[in-house]
Formats: sequence, C-alpha cells, structure tokens
Amino acid sequence: MTQDIETLKDSIRGCRICADRFAATKTAHAPRPCVWFDAGARVLVCGQAPGLRVHEAGKPFFDRSGDRLRDWMGVSEEVFYDTSRVAVLPTAFCFPGYDAKGSDLPPPPICWETWHARALEAIGPVRVRLLIGGYSFRRHLNDKRPVREVVMDWRRQAPGTFVLPHPSWRNTAFLRRNPWFEAEVLPELKLAVAAALSE
Repeated sequence: MTQDIETLKDSIRGCRICADRFAATKTAHAPRPCVWFDAGARVLVCGQAPGLRVHEAGKPFFDRSGDRLRDWMGVSEEVFYDTSRVAVLPTAFCFPGYDAKGSDLPPPPICWETWHARALEAIGPVRVRLLIGGYSFRRHLNDKRPVREVVMDWRRQAPGTFVLPHPSWRNTAFLRRNPWFEAEVLPELKLAVAAALSE
C-alpha cells in the first residue's frame, strides 16, 4: 500500500491537465498540485482549492485561514502537518487562479473527477471528516443549499462529519451573525478531533 500511495501522490504532483486553463487566468501560473495525505490518517480535511499563498508555499492552509482552522480543530501546526494523523484533500489540488477582476476562480471539476476517488481510497477510513466551504460539501454531500443552512444541520450529518464555513477572515461577519457556530459546533469538533488523534 505504501508504494501504491506514493505512486499516486507522485502522479498527482506531476498532473498538468489544467496547464492551459491556468495560463489563461489573470495570474497566468503553472500547475503546482498541493498533495498532503497518507494512508491511515485519522482526520480528513476536505477543503476547496489552494489559494495563492498555499500555491507559493506548497503547504495546505499555510495562511491566516489555516491559523483559524487549526484553532477551530484545537490542534497545533505540528499535528496538523503530520500526514500520518491529518490528511488534507481539497476539491482541486491546484490554485485555480484569479479572474480578470482579481476574484478566486472555482476549483476545476476535472481535478475531482480525475483524482479524488483514488485519493480517498488510498487514505482509507477516517474517524473525523471536515467539509470546508460550499465547493467541498456540494461535492461530498451533493447538497446544494446555502452554506449557513448546511452548517446549521451539523447534528444531522454522519457521525464524525462536520460541515464548516471556510475559515477565511472574510467570513468573520458570518461568525458574528451566527454565534451558535462557535458556541455549539466548535466544542464538539475539538472533542471529536482530540478523540480521533488520541487513538
């Protein structure tokens, strides 16, 4: 299995399916897949797509959003970046780029279609799964409702599954308008993550 997953990760790192698409964006960048998972991880973080800082650093959630996410999870950077404990599997492995107005482009569906099932199989069963942001939960749950509605239904998700808003600081207004999220969801998330990592 170790050889198989390493071969898969090398294949994803070498993927250039979106080279022409990315070259046509405002950022005109080359693909740089951010691959951060191993078999046997206990916690799976399912994000949307790397941002520019992650693209440059080559590490997932290597930005202020990551700081907030780790706080939500109750884990240190050391734990978060230990792929034997925490796997990060975005909807698309590469930074999609910016449009002409400087806004984030959506994750290209072809990345999910090409790699996601194989990556999930290679990681194997996990104790806790975080679905972060609309692109993520729409793919994983096929749920088209607004983010707030899906997050509010957190108790109805499968055991160990948490649907979260994106931890971007642009979502601070969401947190202020929805104090139940920090009061009710985050304590349960921290407990679930701690239990999974302690095994």
